Amino acid sequence: MKPEFQQSALLIMDMQAGIVRNLPNASIHLAKATEAIATARQLHIPIIYVVVGFRDGMPEISTHNKGFSSLRERLTGADMSQFMAVVPELAPQDGDVVVTKRRISAFTGSDLEVVLRAKQLRHLVLTGFSTSGVVLSTLREAADKDYELTVLHDCCADGDEEVHRVLTTKIFPRQATVMGTEEWKRGLWGH
Repeated sequence: MKPEFQQSALLIMDMQAGIVRNLPNASIHLAKATEAIATARQLHIPIIYVVVGFRDGMPEISTHNKGFSSLRERLTGADMSQFMAVVPELAPQDGDVVVTKRRISAFTGSDLEVVLRAKQLRHLVLTGFSTSGVVLSTLREAADKDYELTVLHDCCADGDEEVHRVLTTKIFPRQATVMGTEEWKRGLWGH
């Protein structure tokens, strides 16, 4: 593995049952995420799963938060453990870290930064559903925190394909390296 990847972590964000079922063509992106996870495991790159979830009754959701208030309405009475479960094809294994967040960014309301500091990880490889949600918010906050960033565009998806395209081709490259899974894998092996 090339030296610049030795302080890397692969973040698998919001690829959970309650979110994936709402995205068109999710299976294509899940297949790419499966490849990225397999490569990370092979090279001993830490994998950190980030899921969004709430306590019973969702006391973390303010009525002033437009996005999460509508989510509260949809999730009332739902089994939160089922909503938060990572899809089976990407399921965490022993040794993987699972972080629960309470907002859109992987950092907000979670202990992600504590885990990254403890493991001395400075390069984050971002994947996630949705591109305009968790990926955008996490990228912005991570860039402000001086992390080196890579976005695997084919391991991200959004309900609006045009928004995904604009973010991955025009916005994200200002703060991250954006590439496909195959290119990332070649780079890890030094090819």
